[in-house]
Amino acid sequence: MKSRHRTSLALALLAALALACDGAGADPGPTDGPEPSRSATSLPSSMAALGDSITAGFGSCPVFVACTRNSWSTGSSSAVSSHYRRILEDNPKIKGEAHNLAEPGAEADALAAQATRAVDLGVQYVTVLIGANDACAGRVQDMTTVATFRKEVDRGLKRLRKGLPKARVLVVSIPDLYRLWQVGRTDDEAVRVWAQGRICPSMLADPASRADADDARRKRVRDRIEAYNEQLRLACKAYGRRCRTDGGRAHEVRFDLDLVNRIDYFHPNVEGQNELAAVVYPDRFGW
Repeated sequence: MKSRHRTSLALALLAALALACDGAGADPGPTDGPEPSRSATSLPSSMAALGDSITAGFGSCPVFVACTRNSWSTGSSSAVSSHYRRILEDNPKIKGEAHNLAEPGAEADALAAQATRAVDLGVQYVTVLIGANDACAGRVQDMTTVATFRKEVDRGLKRLRKGLPKARVLVVSIPDLYRLWQVGRTDDEAVRVWAQGRICPSMLADPASRADADDARRKRVRDRIEAYNEQLRLACKAYGRRCRTDGGRAHEVRFDLDLVNRIDYFHPNVEGQNELAAVVYPDRFGW
């Protein structure tokens, strides 16, 4: 997640460095492995992750770029118990078949294009985490409207439902950015970084201020994220039985600054990616 436009050029210039952090893709691991366990019959043998910089693992490596090896969804690093690695433990058929299509800076209107790529890959399991950038506008009035957000989410999910009718889809709630402000507003370094880097200004501008106008602004962003999460829930319900949500678990995480990196004090670090992976992992894959 990040402010919509502030770092787009920097990310483009640094994109080549991501390969040094990520490698060419999900690490397929050893070429030899055990036969699938009995439980593997219900587990997916391929997956794709859709979303923004949270799912891309942005800021979770020493190089401040996307770092998909640490993604909560498709990460291949031993440092993260990602959904991919959890599934791999019981179903070796998924080895090397985890595709991270998330894009730093992506808003809901990017979901349909990412979904199209997932359809082209023919995956069996898709994770979706989108919406933080829709709320992280330069100004509160520039946040994506709730109606537009829902329309774009529906457009992306429609691509999945039409192109991958048997795939299982997990829609994850947007983390609580108001909570991030609450735990960081008294930390001098976080306040400095948020101000100088213009990190999610709709929420984090003037983070130390308790002026009525600033409190009201933050609460509008908080309420907008809650509205987005409700629309994600309703969109998944409309999708049908092949879609399930995380039940709001990602949004309910009572995290602190120990779960975000020390570069922008915003994106999850490795510990934060692990926490996200754990709280939203499905208790079963029978849907």
